[in-house]
Amino acid sequence: MGKYPPPEALPGEPTRAVLRAGTPVYRVHSTHRPPTAYNARPSHAFYYGGRFDSTPYDRYGYLYVGFGVGAAVCEVLLRSLPFDSDAGHRLLPRVAFERRSLSFLRLAADIEVVSLMSGADLAAVAQDSWLVHTEGADYPQTRDWGHWIRRRTDPWAQGFVWPSKREPADRVAILFDDRGGPPVLEPTGAPGVDFGTEEGERWLNGVLAPYRTRTAPRSPERGM
Repeated sequence: MGKYPPPEALPGEPTRAVLRAGTPVYRVHSTHRPPTAYNARPSHAFYYGGRFDSTPYDRYGYLYVGFGVGAAVCEVLLRSLPFDSDAGHRLLPRVAFERRSLSFLRLAADIEVVSLMSGADLAAVAQDSWLVHTEGADYPQTRDWGHWIRRRTDPWAQGFVWPSKREPADRVAILFDDRGGPPVLEPTGAPGVDFGTEEGERWLNGVLAPYRTRTAPRSPERGM
């Protein structure tokens, strides 16, 4: 259980991983935001937000990507979405997806990140699986840990990579915009998927089906 304050110093040397140029990645983002644009707005330090978001205590642009479509979709849309007691399909609220899209991207350059993939990787930063698997109620603490790791891996670490909690067979990463170098992401040229369209919603339901999830139906008033 890693829910405790960070120590003064690193207990070991953080594991460096190189993500190679040309690697395909996938991003679920607000439809109004360009696919490769970083989120420049800090999250509240103590409420809401994501696992390693910027806060007023450490300001940086950031974005999350998945190394597979399933990881990208599940990490954003299935967070804290429980199964019903009858073990049927989960229903994804429309507010969760209608203003979001998925974009097909690739790494434009080699980037060096902190690996949080293994128990040894986590131990090198004084942590265990709690850091990458805990639910949203603990995200204020994981953000604090993220800031601590960033400060101790400055200037080289351009992000973190870890196993997806909601698609354990794949990886996810956060990338930072304040560690120099050229842009690290570029579009592949494949058109994105707007989940707010009928075609995009059908595509999304195809991705969600193996996870026993589907989008909630439109209300009768909205369907008219």
